[in-house]
Amino acid sequence: MKIFKIAALTIAVIGSATSSAATRWDMATPYVDATHHTQNNIQFANDVKVATDGELEIIIHSGASLIKHKEIPKAVRSQQVPIGEVFIGIMGNDDPIYKLDNVPFLATNFEQAKKLYDVSKSAIQAKLDEDGLMLLYSVPWPPQGIYSQEPVNKIEDFKGAKLRSYSSTLSRLAILLEASPTTVQTVEIPQAFSTGIVNMMITSPTTGVSSQSWDYVNHYTDVQAWIPKNMVIVNKRAFRRLDKPLQTALLAAAEKAEARGWEMAIKETKEKTAELAKNGMKVTEPSDALMTELKKVGANMAVEWAEESGSKGKALLEAYK
Repeated sequence: MKIFKIAALTIAVIGSATSSAATRWDMATPYVDATHHTQNNIQFANDVKVATDGELEIIIHSGASLIKHKEIPKAVRSQQVPIGEVFIGIMGNDDPIYKLDNVPFLATNFEQAKKLYDVSKSAIQAKLDEDGLMLLYSVPWPPQGIYSQEPVNKIEDFKGAKLRSYSSTLSRLAILLEASPTTVQTVEIPQAFSTGIVNMMITSPTTGVSSQSWDYVNHYTDVQAWIPKNMVIVNKRAFRRLDKPLQTALLAAAEKAEARGWEMAIKETKEKTAELAKNGMKVTEPSDALMTELKKVGANMAVEWAEESGSKGKALLEAYK
């Protein structure tokens, strides 16, 4: 009888240990390890692990290796994964609020981008909440510039170009510039250029370096058109299943990740632009004529966005100004 009691106690202890085992979250992310976004996510996961003494472990699956980029929001909503990172603009067809930071020349430096984020954050959170999601943190890309085989000195130089697109807003811009938009995800850029699917793109110095753009184009025109952002989202039910101390630790790590990510993006802009030049690309400032025409297009797109967004969108733009 004593032996049976010891055995029963042992089983109970093992069962207790099993029930309190660490929670593992798989995190789907769309970009390669070399990007500042993924590096920041890796540090975030480490911060969470340390702060929770290993009770919450977040495993980073980078480069769309677990889930394709466009499918990440749906995967988090359906709890296929509890957490994921997504480029905000890729969700533009779901709601206009996700298009806002992609509107050309609305926010062209980090101070403006931060103000735009602060003004629109509550609206983003509200829309995510409707879909059973929570915003953990958001981090910008460097300002977007033009990659081309030939110099781009005037707006007419876009006419007929096969322009890589990564969002509905960029597709709209391409049409207004009389170019042909083609959706190409970051990991597919080199192949798209080599096969002639696209011959021009507007993207960040980060993406230009990670895709080794010097292998297929010669010019980078630093128009600083807009500063888009990624966001890390979590399924609300998955978050609520965590014990309160784990929730607190997760949110604290997210706050650190957001602050760190913005600093990384500022540093990244200078470093990656220099790396483009180092690898033989001709990095130039845009002509006055080009900027004047591009800003006109951007202003028209801001009006279109406000009309699509209704009174709430117009109020956001007024608050931003």
